[in-house]
Amino acid sequence: MSPAHPENWPVLTLKGTVDEQLMRDVKALAAAAEDSDGNPPLSEQTLVTLRVADAGPHSVLTLALYPPDYSGDPAGAGAEGPAAAAAADRGAASRPARGNDLAGIAVVVEDTDGTGVLEVAVHPSYRNQGVADRLVGELQRVRGFDGLKAWSHGNHEAAAELAARYGYVPVRELWKMRLATASSELPDVGLPDGVTLRSFAPGQDEDAWLAVNRAAFAHHPEQGNMSRADLDARMAEPWFDPAGFLLAVEPSGRILGFHWTKVHPRHGEHPAIGEVYVVGVAPEAQGTGLGKALTVAGIRHLQQQGLHAVMLYVDGDNIPAVALYRRLGFSRWDMDVMYAPGTAG
Repeated sequence: MSPAHPENWPVLTLKGTVDEQLMRDVKALAAAAEDSDGNPPLSEQTLVTLRVADAGPHSVLTLALYPPDYSGDPAGAGAEGPAAAAAADRGAASRPARGNDLAGIAVVVEDTDGTGVLEVAVHPSYRNQGVADRLVGELQRVRGFDGLKAWSHGNHEAAAELAARYGYVPVRELWKMRLATASSELPDVGLPDGVTLRSFAPGQDEDAWLAVNRAAFAHHPEQGNMSRADLDARMAEPWFDPAGFLLAVEPSGRILGFHWTKVHPRHGEHPAIGEVYVVGVAPEAQGTGLGKALTVAGIRHLQQQGLHAVMLYVDGDNIPAVALYRRLGFSRWDMDVMYAPGTAG
């Protein structure tokens, strides 16, 4: 096998928060992949955890694959011999200085019970060369696949083939649905009697919101387990806007529900788009129409920002939610697929 083949490139294996240079390289890779595919290759949870590994009860394992430094820079990640050994030993300090050299990344976000979620992203310039196989093979060596599931954002054919090679099968479909706001006619939906809307107040509403979120999503391990550190990490992101974080409150001030919206800025040829980030209703207020009222209110807020489209994620088997979104004018746009060890059939 040629030294220029990814099978011979050293893999940097890191635990915990990654340094600023690798984070920049990951973001550059993710941007290139999204421009090429129309889908972000890594979830927001993964990017937040990479940046702030102690945001919640998670641990993070990162495997980064850089190509050999053909410029002859002695500090580069050589393909074999002493340079490769030095790259493995010194870790991040021995990466090439160029920020566009990250060929691929594999990230495992692991919970305290040993289960974890894997995401793999490959730069478009390095596809069809065995980069993903190199990363997954190294992951198998250093950690193994016990308790590990994997996301494919956009469910690309290459990802399905890679999953099949390692005995993984689809276990969950996460639909992306889209609404063209310019042509949509949203229904007039009133709030329940006595309930009003206001924006989230940083420094005031965090604990009360976390309590409602836990209750509303007790059945949903990803959203329901959000901690104060998780929330703080998201509030520190550039996209966070408390004006678009709508709370439904009683006259006493108690939070009954919320619609947290998000705006994805223009990216390459893709225009800015709004997102129904998360809608939650306290158990005691479910069945009152509050969820639909919050959904419509959040979409109207996004329309007022001049956005021409709104998207959302919903589990494909959540029939009531899918039906609600279809009635509001959403249609299926794309799909993420989760894979887990198993057998087909």
